[in-house]
Parts: sequence; structure tokens; C-alpha cells
Amino acid sequence: MRETTGSGKPVRETPTRRGFLLGAVGAAAGAAATAAASAAVEATTTATPAAAAPARAAGYAFHGAHQAGVLAPVRRSTSLLALDVTAVGADGLQELLQTITEKLRFLAAGGTPQELGITAAPSDSGVLGPEVVAGDLTATLAVGASLFDGRFGLASVKPSKLRTMEDFPNDALDRTICDGDLLLQFEADDNDVVVHAVREVLRATRAGMQLRWRQDGFASPPRPSGTPRNLMGFKDGTANPDRTDAKLMSQLVWAHGGANGEPAWVEGGSYLAVRKIRMLVEFWDRVGIEEQQQMFGRYKGSGAPLTGSKEFDDPHYERDPNGGSIPLSAHMRVANPRTPGTDNQRMLRRAFNYDGGIDANGNLDQGSIFTAFNQDIERQFVTVQKRLVDEPLVDYISPVGGGYFFALPGVKNASDWLGKGMFA
Repeated sequence: MRETTGSGKPVRETPTRRGFLLGAVGAAAGAAATAAASAAVEATTTATPAAAAPARAAGYAFHGAHQAGVLAPVRRSTSLLALDVTAVGADGLQELLQTITEKLRFLAAGGTPQELGITAAPSDSGVLGPEVVAGDLTATLAVGASLFDGRFGLASVKPSKLRTMEDFPNDALDRTICDGDLLLQFEADDNDVVVHAVREVLRATRAGMQLRWRQDGFASPPRPSGTPRNLMGFKDGTANPDRTDAKLMSQLVWAHGGANGEPAWVEGGSYLAVRKIRMLVEFWDRVGIEEQQQMFGRYKGSGAPLTGSKEFDDPHYERDPNGGSIPLSAHMRVANPRTPGTDNQRMLRRAFNYDGGIDANGNLDQGSIFTAFNQDIERQFVTVQKRLVDEPLVDYISPVGGGYFFALPGVKNASDWLGKGMFA
């Protein structure tokens, strides 16, 4: 692979190039505990642009076979909270999950907070005013592998593919911003709705869980149209599977109880891969446009494949078998080869950007939050990630955190609660 100088002239790669690039930010990589996410994985984000989603004063339905946040259009603001459970025993965990469910049910519906009297602390922070608006808030609760250790007697009902996220080649994981017993992701178009939800859930559960790490992010509006862009300037998620196709979601997203060694309770849930990947944007911004496009396999402006003219054009790899137009190493081609054998490796991605300010060296701390739902995390995310090892983009990105989680099945009715099936 070639690098360009500040003048745009290409220079030959040296064996220590990645070490040099990462060295410039290395002193801060460990300190950047809030840094992260993922450079555009072609096999993923929702096909519906965040800005195209209509405002919903009544919010999204809380009850259903699946949690609404998995398939709802990507919202403009998000917060991911990884949490360690401090509740004691199975009874303590059940009480915690019931409390979370009750709070999320209220936030999803909106309403007037309870009056506790003039001598008591308010029952609500008041961030949204005297009335809690449902707005467009969605919340997705997932469990990590560590929840199934010996503390709660759940080892025998652990989802079969759930485990701790490994270090892949080219990763620079900071384990202080990895994993967790629980992961709770909020999304809304208005940031104050997300902030309010974070505050209210944490206040209600202080006795049962503690924050491990947090990452906030945002989805950019489509510019000028189509799929939103990441902070490298490229459209992120063009080839995402259609979330409105129920049959396809059953094949790619939803886990099925009793299949492939899965316990019965997982029906309607989904494996969630989270990757926090820092983008080395100062170096990226000095790379020539042609080389950038060769790395992604798409035109930066339109998002079209280098063999087409529009964003959603089929790249027709069969007409370019030697990579003369779209290099064989291009991100889109490696991540999603579009062959019958790789069709079931696609994931449903919800892409977000983040901006964490600057690091200790004065470099911009920016990146992409990669979240992807999978029916089988080994067949999908892990297989694709292994193919992406040593792709050209690794010189400009540094995965620093994240984890594997299992998004719980939905809450079916007013007497149900998130995670209840684990204790049946």
C-alpha cells in the first residue's frame, strides 16, 4: 500500500509505517478510554437514513417479540453504557432487571413523574421538564458473557456463542473499555432525551449495578442524500440488509431457541458486536483522494462503487475478477464479497460517529462506533473481521474497545420483564 505526502505525492510504504502512525497517538491510546468505534464495515448500518425517520411524539412500542431498538431507524444521538452487576445472587439480579424494565417502560411511554412530597427528592431529574416526553427514545438491553459466571446460577442457560471479545490482529484494545455484565444502549433524535434516560435508569439502579464504561455518539444526516457519512468522509452502511424484510431478519439477525445448541429463552434476541475504533484523522486527511477511494472501493462523493455511478449500484465483482477497478483488498470487497457462500455472513449494522475532543498529544480523538446485530456471531462478525485483517485501512484506524453481548428478547406484555426467560 502507498502513503501520500502533504503535497499529495505518493511515497512507498515502509515496514514501520503503522508503528509510526500509531506512535503519534500511542501515548494517548490507553488514556483514550472513551475513544472508539469501527471504520465502515460494508456488510452492515440501517438502510434508512437517520434524518429520513419521521418524528414520533408517541415513541416506539415497548412491548413485542423483539426490543424495538434493534430494527428501528438509526437515531441522531446515542449513548452506550456497559455495566457491572453488583446485585447479590439470582434474586438480586431479577430485581435489578425488573427495575430496569419498569423504568424503560415508563420512558418509552412518557408521562408525569410521581410526586413524592415537598421534603423528598424529586422522582425525576427534570431534564425534560415537568412532563416526560416519549419522543423517539429506544433502549436496547444486552447481556455479556461475564453475567453467566458463578454469581447468579445462569451458566447452564448461557447463549451458545456468547464469549469475551478477543484481540484481533491490528487491535489496540484497552480492556478498561471492553466487555461488561450488561450493555444498555439508548437512541433518540434529541440529545436531551438520551441524557435524561441515562440519568433516570442509573439513579433507579444504583444499588444493583455500576458503570464500567460509557460511549456517546451521533449519526450524521445524509449529505447530500442517501446513507450518512463517517468521519473519514465516506458513506457508512450502503450494503446493509433490509431491516423491513422479516424473512431476512430471521435468517441474519434473530437467534432461535433450540437451534445450534441455543437455550430456548434466546428466541427473539440477537448477538451484538460492539467495536470502538479510533480514526487517525490527521493522517487520513493527508492521503490523496484516489488512494482513499481505492481503500474503500467507492467514490467518496457519491458513494457509488468504483465500477458504478450511483450509491446502490451493484459492484459486479464478476466483471472485475482481477481487481482492476475495485482492488481485491478494498474494504467493501473484502467485507462483503457478494458470493452465495458469504451471503449469510451479512450483519445488521447501526453506525455512529464519536468526537472525544483531543488526546494528550493534542491529536483529534475521533472515530466510529460499530454496532452490529448477528444471528451467529461466529458465522457473521468474527468471520468478516478475520477477512479484514491487514486490509489497507488498518494504517488509519485503531480499535480500542467494545465487546460481545446478547440483546435480550423483547418484553411481551405488562407482566413480562427483560431477561425473565433466563430464570424460567
